Amino acid sequence: MIIGPKKLLELVKKIQLVEDLAERELTNPEGAGFDLRLGEVYVIEGEAFLGVEERQTPKIKLVKKHQKGKKDKITINPGEFYLVTTIEKVNMPENIVAVFLPRTTTFRSGLFLRTGAAQPGYRGKLTFGLKNEGPVPVILELGCRFAHVQFHWVDGGGSTYRGQWQGGRVTTKKREKQI
Repeated sequence: MIIGPKKLLELVKKIQLVEDLAERELTNPEGAGFDLRLGEVYVIEGEAFLGVEERQTPKIKLVKKHQKGKKDKITINPGEFYLVTTIEKVNMPENIVAVFLPRTTTFRSGLFLRTGAAQPGYRGKLTFGLKNEGPVPVILELGCRFAHVQFHWVDGGGSTYRGQWQGGRVTTKKREKQI
């Protein structure tokens, strides 16, 4: 069951379910969750390895970072892929999972968001893949709303996230054994 905004705002105050929410989300959230804002943009370089027991993600290079009070932009051309992070961070309790969706203006502009879920027990910033699959360049202002998060109760108990992405890191530094 999706958790509604009234209950979500209670959880934000009580357990800091989401940190660094925009004032708009704290006072008048829209829909059944919160909109998330663009924080950092990274380009990936080199190669990746995804094995049965080990993995190594590509090197990353920071392209742009949101700075409060500063209007900075990035143009994403057709075919370009970036890793992006949100300004917001989550602190998932053991009975809630977060699911991410693009805002409709994101895909109406030709941008497709690649997401996973924030599992129970995960804490940290959020990283997504963002690709321009449309025919035109898209200019994004850092801090813009580009994704939407919905929170769901985990019925029957879940297991706590124990993966290596805890805390919001964006890539690996070297090949590592998977947990």
